[in-house]
Amino acid sequence: MVSVQFILAIGEKFLVMGVANKRSIAWGCAEQIKAQGGEVVYSCQNDRLEKSLLKLGLAEEEMVECDVASDESIDAAFDQVKEKFGQIDGLVHAVAFAPKNELEGSILNSSREGYLTAQNISSYSLIAVAKAAQEKELLAPKASIVTLTFIGSERAITNYNTMGIAKAALESSVRYLARDLGKTGSRVNAISAGAMKTLAVTGIGGHKDLLEQSRSLTVDGVNVSLEELGNCCAFLLSDLSTGLTGDIIYVDKGVHLS
Repeated sequence: MVSVQFILAIGEKFLVMGVANKRSIAWGCAEQIKAQGGEVVYSCQNDRLEKSLLKLGLAEEEMVECDVASDESIDAAFDQVKEKFGQIDGLVHAVAFAPKNELEGSILNSSREGYLTAQNISSYSLIAVAKAAQEKELLAPKASIVTLTFIGSERAITNYNTMGIAKAALESSVRYLARDLGKTGSRVNAISAGAMKTLAVTGIGGHKDLLEQSRSLTVDGVNVSLEELGNCCAFLLSDLSTGLTGDIIYVDKGVHLS
C-alpha cells in the first residue's frame, strides 16, 4: 500500500477568513488545506454568511463570527478560536470589499467614503487581524499568514479602480508585517490570483470582459483554477516555504508576464 504524504502536519489548525460560497478563493484554499492534512476553522462576517457556510456542509462548531471592520469583533472571534482550538498554525486572509460604484468607470468617480471603506476592509483588516493574533498569542511557532491580492494593484485594470489602490496598500502591508512578525517566527505572504468567476469579481463593472481578457493572456488559454490557488496557499502555509516571507506569489497562469 502506498502511503499518503501530506505537506501539512496532521492536526495543524488554520483559520480561513472570507468564504462566501464554493466559488470563493478562500473555499479553494480551505479545501486544499484539508486535502493536505490540515484542519480548518472558518470565520464569517454575520449570520447571513454563516447560513451560507452551513449550506456548504460545515458545522457550527467549525465557525466563528468575525467582522473585520470592528476591532471588538476581531478580539471576540480570536478569543473564541483560542478557547475552542488553541493556537493556530496559520491564517488565510481572503477578505476584500469596495462599494459597487467604486468598481466602474473612472477613478475620478471615487468617493472619500468608498475609498476609506475599501482600504479599511481590504487592506487594514490584514494588519488588524495579525495584530490581534499576535497580542493574543494565537499564532503557533513558525505560523504562516497568507492573503489574496490581484494584479490590479500594479496595473490600471479597467473598472478595478479603488480596489486596485487598496490591493497595492495590502501588498505593502504584507512586507511590513513580514518584517515585524518575523521577529517572532511568523511569515506573511500574498497570492496574486488570476481572475476567475467569484462573488467578488462579479461586483466589478464589465467583469465578463475582465475574465475573458485574463483568459486570453494565460500561457495555455485556460484561467487558473480554485484547486491551483488552493495548492499554492497550502504550500505557503506549510514548512516547505519557511524561506519565503514578504513575497507576492503570482498564481495566474502567466497573465502577469504580458
